[in-house]
Amino acid sequence: MASENSQLRDQVRERYAAAATAVAAGETNSEVLTAESCCGSAGSVDLEAVFGAGLYGAGEHSELPDEAVAASLGCGNPTAVADLHPGERVLDLGSGGGIDVLLSARRVGPDGFAYGVDMTDEMLALAEANKAKAGVTNVEFRKGTIEDIPLPDAAVDVVISNCVINLSVDKSAVLAEIFRVLVPGGRIGISDVVAEDQLSEAERAERGSYVGCIAGALSKQEYLDGLAAVGFTDASVTFTHQVVDGMHGAIVRATKPAASAGD
Repeated sequence: MASENSQLRDQVRERYAAAATAVAAGETNSEVLTAESCCGSAGSVDLEAVFGAGLYGAGEHSELPDEAVAASLGCGNPTAVADLHPGERVLDLGSGGGIDVLLSARRVGPDGFAYGVDMTDEMLALAEANKAKAGVTNVEFRKGTIEDIPLPDAAVDVVISNCVINLSVDKSAVLAEIFRVLVPGGRIGISDVVAEDQLSEAERAERGSYVGCIAGALSKQEYLDGLAAVGFTDASVTFTHQVVDGMHGAIVRATKPAASAGD
């Protein structure tokens, strides 16, 4: 199992690296998606309708370098669902080319801060270049995995992520790490691919690859159970649009109790 997990993680890293290289070479978001970059391998679906930059508004595009928009490979717009406020500290898991970190930094303002964590050197380099082009200073990108977040306990007020948790080989570890780095009373606003409860793991795998954000997706109930297991409350999973039959882009919200054990 450890060897299989390592292989899956390497495949994800290679797919992200290829996407970053394509963007650096001047490819557009639609070209990157049709090149089967993560999350763009869902068969015959209209990729631009369910993944990528099309899920952001024109006003948001105008706030960003073209390369940040081109590198958008998610299944939602977590900055829109996280309800960010000035002065908050935000962490984006699997930050890629930096689109959600840069948007978050503008939302939280100069008194707030936005962190991005990614495991892929090519994406981190692209994100740093986009940070410089955007002229945003309240941002830091760190190399690391989402199963072992390189931040101390209670470091952020909000955790966001865009179509990345489904790619993790240890989702329970990811959820526990999210809980750890949040302050008491902190919250999550996550976009992810989520399966309907009736689909087995085998049926999810039939609908698309692991690195294409399909085979590794949790079901709605599995997500809710996982959040509850690590201590989150007020959890919800709301489907927003179908990605493939029985699987959807979804908004995941939950709160860390204000007086959790050990605080």
